[in-house]
Parts: sequence; structure tokens; C-alpha cells
Amino acid sequence: MLLRPVALALALVLPAALPAQAADAARIAELLRMGELMDVLRQEGIAYGKDLQAELLGGAGGARWDRMVELIYDPDTLRRQFDQAFAAELPADGPETEAIAAFLGSDQGQRTIVLEIEARRALLDPAVEDAARLTLDRMREDRDPLLDDLQRFAEVNDLVESNVIGALNANLAFYRGMSEAGAFGTAMPEEDMLAEVWSQEDDIRAETVDWLFPFLSLAYSPLPRADFDAYLAFSESDAGQRLNRAIFGAFGQVFARVSHDLGRAAAGVLAGQDL
Repeated sequence: MLLRPVALALALVLPAALPAQAADAARIAELLRMGELMDVLRQEGIAYGKDLQAELLGGAGGARWDRMVELIYDPDTLRRQFDQAFAAELPADGPETEAIAAFLGSDQGQRTIVLEIEARRALLDPAVEDAARLTLDRMREDRDPLLDDLQRFAEVNDLVESNVIGALNANLAFYRGMSEAGAFGTAMPEEDMLAEVWSQEDDIRAETVDWLFPFLSLAYSPLPRADFDAYLAFSESDAGQRLNRAIFGAFGQVFARVSHDLGRAAAGVLAGQDL
């Protein structure tokens, strides 16, 4: 479930979480090791900022752009925003919340979460990412039975479609930020932004699959079979489904803000001014 958190909704107004619900969310966020994940997200964001600088900004921006990217991906800010959104997204139902905490707090749950974060951190290295793809190719050639399990896991959690939709929404937020900051001269019509974003769907879907399955194989290949079976069963349960939706929903709020702010920052660099 801890995959590439991406925007699933844009700039929604969140209801205030009840104190007990916020406490439950904080406990589950700790079990998910969100502090460790936020550090990985910061590193991913800085790498993405370098890609934007090269591909969109033509190398412009320099140290000023680097500082803006680091500010946008400040892990403490990301964590605060995630915690607020997660508390509002998480079900207030006591038994379901307890079932989530019980699994995540178990030895099986913690082993799984640790492997997910370690795999994600490892994939920051392009050489590791290339090696993970080669390993996945060999698994396909050997018809490794784990591949069917990974496919099932992806389907149960709707990982491909959710990430595609999230990436499209994140790109839309980025265009909105650029437009608001004057990158296009006059404001870009919403329908033009939507058309541009939807034209990217096929490429985004291919990129999602290209990243997702090497990640899954890298994360779960070391996991004992009993642990993976337990994780899959939890994912299929009502509690697991609710947790998955809450995680994606919360990160949707966070990355809508991130994408919007990156768009405004990029517009500022292109215009040669601070925004």
C-alpha cells in the first residue's frame, strides 16, 4: 500500500477530525512509519525537481530553484499535512480502526512496512531500479508464481488505476499553479489544461506499470510466504480497503498542494522572478 503516493483529489476542504479519530490516525501513521517515508519522499521530490529543471526549465533556476524545491518537499510540512488529511480520511469506526492497528502493529505487518520503505529508498538509485526491472524480466521468463500474487495484490488495491488517476490530477494541479502564476501569459482555460492532461494518460499508465511491478517484486520477494499471504488477506478485508483509501486520499491532499506549488515555482523561474 505504501507506493507512490499521488494526488487523487485536488484542494478539497477537509472536515475537522474528532479528537479520538485524530489520535487513532496518529497511532496508525506511526505504525506505517510515516516519518521514515517522508524522508524518502523528500529525496524523491528533490530528484524530481532536478528533472523539472532540466526538462522544463532548460537548466534555469540554479540554487534558487533547488531551495524552492527543498521548501516544497520539507518533510515536516508534508507530515503535518498528511496527518491532518489522514485523520479526516480514516474511518471513525472503532473495530475497523482496531483491526488496522492490530495488523500493522504485528510482526508480520511491521516486516512488510519496513521492506516497502527500504525498497522505495533503494529505488532512488537508478542502478537499483534497472536491476529490479531485470529481475522482474527474469521472473516473467521463469514464470515465477510470485508474479500472479503481485498482480492480485495490485488489483485488490487498485494500484495501477489509482496511481494513473493520481498522476493525472497532480499534473492538472501543476498546470493550474503555472497558469495562476502567469506562465502562459493569459490564464490557460480549464478545458485546455484538461485536454493536455488527458493526452498524457497512455504514457502515464505505461510509466506507472514500469515503476510499480519492479517495486512490488523488490519489496515483497524477501517477505516470507506466510507474511505475504497475511498481507494480501488484510488488503482484501474491509479494514485493509478502508486503510488503502485513507492513505491514497490523504496523500492526494498533500500532493495536490505539492504539485500546485511546484507549478507556481516553475512559473516564477520561467518569468525570472520570485513568486
